[in-house]
Amino acid sequence: MNAENIRKAEAKDLSRIAEILVFAKRVKYRSIFNNDDYSFNELQVVKLVEDYGKPKILDNIWVYDDGIVKGMIHIEGKEIVELYVDYFFWSQGIGAKLIEFAKETHDARFLWVLEKNVDAIKFYEAHGFQANGKRQLEEGTPEYIVMLERVL
Repeated sequence: MNAENIRKAEAKDLSRIAEILVFAKRVKYRSIFNNDDYSFNELQVVKLVEDYGKPKILDNIWVYDDGIVKGMIHIEGKEIVELYVDYFFWSQGIGAKLIEFAKETHDARFLWVLEKNVDAIKFYEAHGFQANGKRQLEEGTPEYIVMLERVL
């Protein structure tokens, strides 16, 4: 495993992590949720910096940093909670490096993904995760999330 460029997130990374999250969520989720109030009023960098700055969250985040923080992964136990790469750096293998890092260093076994986020599901499948049949409503939305488990 080449974990080169992946390191534990630090407080100095919070604004960059928040930028990545805001932009990626707007790009990928706006068409799924059709909720501009959330996308452009609630989903704000400053608010995410505050939320993610809590030790319980920040302690579980790693970033891909090659001089620029280009991606992040949030791992809790054996669950990949979030994996996002800055839109401008998509298709450069950064997400693959982050997911392989999670598998090899944290024995990541499962994650939840929006059922309509077909691109993400294909990505996770390419990295050894498969739907296990568990499905539930994403809290506060009419959309479903599905659980993917790592095939060992």
